[in-house]
Amino acid sequence: MSLSAKYDPKSVEDKWYQNWMEKGYFKSSPNPDKEPYCIVIPPPNVTGVLHMGHMLNNTIQDVLIRKARMEGKEALWVPGTDHASIATEAKVVRMLREQGIKKGDLSREEFMKHAWEWKEKYGGIILEQLKKLGASCDWDRTAFTMDDDYYKAVIRVFVDFYRKGYIYRGLRMINWDVEAQTAVSNEEVQYEEGGETVKLYSVQYPIKGENIKVTIATVRPETILGDTAIAVNPKDERYKDLIGKKAIVPFVAREIPIIADDYVEMEFGTGCLKVTPAHDPNDYEIGLRHELEVIDTINDDGTLNEKCGVAKFVGKDRFEVRKEIVKDLNEGGYLLKEEEFTTRIGRSERTNSIIEPKLSLQWFIRMKEVSKEAHRSVMEDEIVLHPAKFKNTYNHWMENVRDWCISRQLWWGQRIPAYFYGEGDEDFVVAETTEEALQMAREQSGNVDLQSGDLNQDPDVLDTWASSWLFPIAVFNGFKDEYYNQENGKIKPGTNADLDYYYPTSTLVTAPEILFFWVARMIIAGFEYMGEKPFSDVYLTGIVRDKIGRKMSKSLGNSPDPLELIEQYSADGVRTGMLFSSPAGNDLPFDVKLCEQGRNFANKIWNAFRLINGWEIDESLSSEDNAIAVEWFQSKLSGAIEEVEDHFSKFRISDALMTIYKLFWDDFAPWYLEMIKPGFEQPIDKATFKATTGYLETILKLLHPFMPFITEEIWHSMKDRQDGDSIMLAAWPVASEVDTDKLKAASTAFEIISQVRNVRSSKNIPPKEPLTLVGNPNNSGLGDFEGFIKKLSHCPEITSGENPGGAANFVVGRDEFYIPLEGSVDLDQEKEKIQKEIDYTKGFLASVSKKLSNERFVNNAPPAVVENEKKKQEDAEAKIKALEESLAKLG
Repeated sequence: MSLSAKYDPKSVEDKWYQNWMEKGYFKSSPNPDKEPYCIVIPPPNVTGVLHMGHMLNNTIQDVLIRKARMEGKEALWVPGTDHASIATEAKVVRMLREQGIKKGDLSREEFMKHAWEWKEKYGGIILEQLKKLGASCDWDRTAFTMDDDYYKAVIRVFVDFYRKGYIYRGLRMINWDVEAQTAVSNEEVQYEEGGETVKLYSVQYPIKGENIKVTIATVRPETILGDTAIAVNPKDERYKDLIGKKAIVPFVAREIPIIADDYVEMEFGTGCLKVTPAHDPNDYEIGLRHELEVIDTINDDGTLNEKCGVAKFVGKDRFEVRKEIVKDLNEGGYLLKEEEFTTRIGRSERTNSIIEPKLSLQWFIRMKEVSKEAHRSVMEDEIVLHPAKFKNTYNHWMENVRDWCISRQLWWGQRIPAYFYGEGDEDFVVAETTEEALQMAREQSGNVDLQSGDLNQDPDVLDTWASSWLFPIAVFNGFKDEYYNQENGKIKPGTNADLDYYYPTSTLVTAPEILFFWVARMIIAGFEYMGEKPFSDVYLTGIVRDKIGRKMSKSLGNSPDPLELIEQYSADGVRTGMLFSSPAGNDLPFDVKLCEQGRNFANKIWNAFRLINGWEIDESLSSEDNAIAVEWFQSKLSGAIEEVEDHFSKFRISDALMTIYKLFWDDFAPWYLEMIKPGFEQPIDKATFKATTGYLETILKLLHPFMPFITEEIWHSMKDRQDGDSIMLAAWPVASEVDTDKLKAASTAFEIISQVRNVRSSKNIPPKEPLTLVGNPNNSGLGDFEGFIKKLSHCPEITSGENPGGAANFVVGRDEFYIPLEGSVDLDQEKEKIQKEIDYTKGFLASVSKKLSNERFVNNAPPAVVENEKKKQEDAEAKIKALEESLAKLG
């Protein structure tokens, strides 16, 4: 077969992905003869396009699923997308605006039609992009959180939770996104690292009937108009006499009480706190304790309303009013000072707009009651987080879990199945269908004449996370009628073949920032409906940052286009580049040079294959030296396989890749192939060629999960393969016995060869000029590898003897070697070189000796570690002795 001189990923990648798809290699179905291995994808938003975080996350998932497939497991990777209520609705509204259409001019049904059209046009882009990366998902199982069956599952769970008493409707202080005009949960509020710099205004409030004023500090002067009290700490002697008196709110002349509350910190600011129950969660709690009036002065769109009491501010944006009121406070003599202040400002995760705390009637889940098993399962390692450091984060969240606001003031999403039949806040029923709701409403109201037209369904939809938390169950249709027990609200065991086989899934790969958003909630749903955990391991990736440590984002312009990276460096190059420095849970300092390194690695593999493929075989030949090289590399390969398995068992995916990379780059290509490579236009013996191609196949298998395309291409280029003989279905390598003595002997031989090459380099001696290598008579000997030392160092003569003088020397372990150079050595330069090596070795010896003189280390360290340190000490002492003798002989 004619091989291209250069590896061409562009022609290879599309070819093989199409082949895998046509052959159905990604498909999976329950197989009682195989162990299942299942991953469900963290469903990307339908609004999304591939970014670097997706690249990292999905590469890791593909590595795990491809390895499991090669291990003979029934591997299933379930893909899907999330309907992303806020983000998608914003996209659709923007699209309509560009067409001259306002959302408010459309009916709900008309808007939803536009939303579905947008989803069908753009919603699948990111999944198609994942195919370019090589993602081996079972695409026939692609789920969408607004599909009919999934939609019904979400509604069913809402109804079930309501009937179990976990869901309630209540007036609470919530986070309001004024841009999206919807409530968002606490977990959807983000804060900039280090806080944001704002202005802190010190404002004076007159005291009724007294010629004094109290000063409060606020960063939100626009909310002064909703103040209903001033609070001080009851232990604060400064304000003790003011408690019970009245203060006057600037501009509106409202009289408000001065109250005592332990919440107020005496040391913070002036010790006086303005209390605005409608616009601050802590103020709201104070208001409840003191039965304060609640004056909501801010509309849903962030403008002020008539309740503010100042006509000129009505209809103006809250931040515009802030500027104006500061000016008016200053002119009215109320503003004492303003200064810069750094504080945490909550922003909406989706729109980045500043969150407005708002009192609102919303739907909530009582999280404390339903999260106990989810908390326990992680803390007891029934579900294992990788890395384990995130257990502390998880524990903190779960111990302090708050009720989850699940209603959103949007149209795109699963509509809350609450049906109102009267004027009162409690005149509603919760049901899966309108027909069921009508029956319940008639019974509850006592009005048998009620018709479906009399029912008004709640206009809000559910939080997106209130659908995706069902993902590991809903993707297998677990909530369909035939599998769901209506009486106890559980999935019927033994009825759903997919769930019975694949659930619980094996590994979840996701980002730490959605550990509570999604992971914890899936665990809650898993225990609630399946009675067991949804997965066994959770691998938490780090954040992809640029090389100066900034999080990659479009706004900073520091995030490369993943598809452009694939175009330039190949999918295999980008996959390995992402994993070269991405330990679990730690941020990835991404540099495009990593992708370049990945591409270079692919080229190195291709060139090694071309070299091997070009050798002619002579069946009459045999080679004892080659047999030694074959035995050495078998041990080296087995050791690497054991190391790779260890890394995978601990979810050190990056380390597993680096082990294979080093095996190929540091051992197979530069040493093994050079050891067995025949001379120019010379043939190779059959046994060595067979072993070598076998080793290459094994390395390709190890690499396949990381580099699927080039490994498949070389796999098929090595020999004719039968239909279905794909490397992705080949058996995962198993380690054989490791000969540590042979590994040690080879390591010594390679060090000798490297030292001879260093001498050549430092003396400007041509690489192929024959040299004589003299070993000290007291040396331990070269063993089986003497022939390779001669071949690779171009030292055809190796003898034993004393330092002949005028020779370059070096020490390997405890053995000393000389290379006679017949007067070409600069003695002063050679002395300086040896003295530097003596000084370095003495420094090394001192550090080892210090460690061994530490009784605590010697008594507590494992015996093998202590013995290793003692050997280092002995070797260093022997090396110093040999070097000092060489130095003495130079005079």
